[in-house]
Amino acid sequence: MNFIEALKLRSKLLFIFIIIAVGLFFIGIMGAINLNSMKKNLDSLYFGSLVPVIELNTILQTYHGNLASTIYKAKNMQITPYGVKSQIKLSINTIDKEWKNYESHFRRDSESIYVEYTAAEIKATNQYFLGILKALEDGYDAKDLVIDNVEKKITHIHEVINKLINYEVDVAKYERKTFLNVYDSILVKVGSILGMVILSVMVISYYVFKSIQIDQTTLEITTKKLKIANKKLENASYTDTLTGLHNRRYFNLIYDREIKRAKRNHSYITFMMLDIDYFKQYNDTYGHIEGDVALKSVAKIFKDILKRPSDFVFRLGGEEFGILLTETAESNSATMAGNICDAVRAHEIKHEGSKVNQFLTVSIGVACCVADEALNEELLITRADEMLYRAKESGRDRFSITTDISIATSHKVDEARLN
Repeated sequence: MNFIEALKLRSKLLFIFIIIAVGLFFIGIMGAINLNSMKKNLDSLYFGSLVPVIELNTILQTYHGNLASTIYKAKNMQITPYGVKSQIKLSINTIDKEWKNYESHFRRDSESIYVEYTAAEIKATNQYFLGILKALEDGYDAKDLVIDNVEKKITHIHEVINKLINYEVDVAKYERKTFLNVYDSILVKVGSILGMVILSVMVISYYVFKSIQIDQTTLEITTKKLKIANKKLENASYTDTLTGLHNRRYFNLIYDREIKRAKRNHSYITFMMLDIDYFKQYNDTYGHIEGDVALKSVAKIFKDILKRPSDFVFRLGGEEFGILLTETAESNSATMAGNICDAVRAHEIKHEGSKVNQFLTVSIGVACCVADEALNEELLITRADEMLYRAKESGRDRFSITTDISIATSHKVDEARLN
C-alpha cells in the first residue's frame, strides 16, 4: 500500500471514487449480460412452449366446440343451412390460422417429423369438413350426415393434437428445469463477482481511509502546534519581555478598540498613567539589575489587583505604566488607584533614595469620563498625563483624578476614598 500512502488527500479521494465507479460499472455489465441470458431463457420458456400449447388447445376447441357442434345442430335442424356453412368456413379459417402461428415458432429437428404428420392430419380433417361443406352447398340434406364418421374424425384429430400438446408440456417442463439451473448458476456467478468486488472495494477503502485518517491526524496535530506557535508569537509581540505585562504596541491596539466600544455604548472609560517615584535614584542606588527586579515586583502587584477581563495593564516604557479600565465609574476608578498606591507601598521595597517614603511608591494620574462621539481619544491620555504631573507636584505617592477635560482635582492617598 505504499502507492496509496504516497498519494495526496485529494488524489486518495479520487482514487477510491474511481475504484468504486469501476467496480459498479463492472457489476452492471455482468448483470446486463446475465440478465439478457435470463431473458432468452424466459422467451424460450413462454414463447417456445406456453404459447404453442394455447394455440393447439384453440385448434382442439374449434374442432370440438365449433365444427362438431355445428354438424350436430345441422343434423337436428337446430341451425339454418346458411349458419352451417358460415360456421364451417369460420372454423376451418380459425384452425388454419392457429396452425400457421404454431408452425412459425422455433422447432427442434426432433419435433419436425411429428409436426409434419400433425399438419397432414389437420389438413385431411379440414378437407373432410370442407367436403361436407361442398355437399351441403350442392343440396345434400344435413339430416343425412353420418355423425359416427364425424366423431371418428374429431376423436382421431384430438388424439393427434393432444399428443403434440403433451409433448409441448414436456418441453415446457424441460425448459423450466433448464432455466432454473441456468438461473441458479447466474446467481452464483453474479453473487461471487459482486462479493469479490465489494470485498476489494472494502479492503482498498480501508487502506485509503486509514491513510486519510493518518493524514488528517497529522494535519490536526500540525495545525494545533501552529496555532500554539502563532499564539506564542502573538503574545511575544504584544508582551513586555521583562514584566510580562502588555507592551505599548498592544496598548495602541486595545486603547483604540475600547474607546470605540465605549463610544458605541456611551459607557465609562478610565485611563491611568503610573510612574514609580524617584526610580532613577533607585537604579543609581541599587543598580539596574535590582531596578529590573523592582519593575517585576510592581508589575506583579498590578496583576494581582487588576484581575477583571476588562482591566488592561501596560508597560509603556521605563518605569512608566498605563492602566485602562472599562465600565468603571469615577468612584471605583479612584478606589482602584488608591488601592494600587497602598499595595505598592505595602510591599515594602526598600528605597533609600526616595524623598517621599523609605519604600518604593507610585504616583498615578487618572482620567475618567463617559465616552461619546465628541470624546477625543488623545485628550484622554493627555489629561491622564496632566493628572500624573499634578500628583507628582502635590508630593507623589498619590493619585490625581479628573472627570472633566477642563477641571482636575488632586488628592492624597488617604483623601481619595470616595463615599
